[in-house]
Amino acid sequence: MDLRKLKTLIDLVSESNISELEITEAEGKVRIVKSEGGQAMPYVQQQAPQTMAYAPAAASVAAAAPVATPAAPVETGHIVKSPMVGTFYRSSNPGSKPFVEIGSQVKEGDAVCIIEAMKIMNEIDADRAGTITQILCENGQAIEFGQPLFIIE
Repeated sequence: MDLRKLKTLIDLVSESNISELEITEAEGKVRIVKSEGGQAMPYVQQQAPQTMAYAPAAASVAAAAPVATPAAPVETGHIVKSPMVGTFYRSSNPGSKPFVEIGSQVKEGDAVCIIEAMKIMNEIDADRAGTITQILCENGQAIEFGQPLFIIE
């Protein structure tokens, strides 16, 4: 589903007397439910892996947008995956030096990136020690839960 279309639907539900809206398209199903505070909370189900993900309103736009990732050859090493839906940032501030580069040595617990979800900046740490061999996301890219971010060898 198109990112702009999803945002428009969320705004529509938030500003109207509608309490729930469900739409099914080829890419999956989106269900938007208005909470008691009047804020629309989408529930996204995508067709391919048959998984369901609950995405709060601010992160929902990124949750339903299909992210085109190039098919990569099978990689060796440990994959650091996203623990949440949000926006991927390589540094703490625009213009700042990235947390890691290809070839950077990291220890378990070292910050490798930030994921913004619901206007909260979440620092993501390396879950094992090693060398960053690949960075699989672009700065500012919308990412999904479980999406590979880095490869550590």
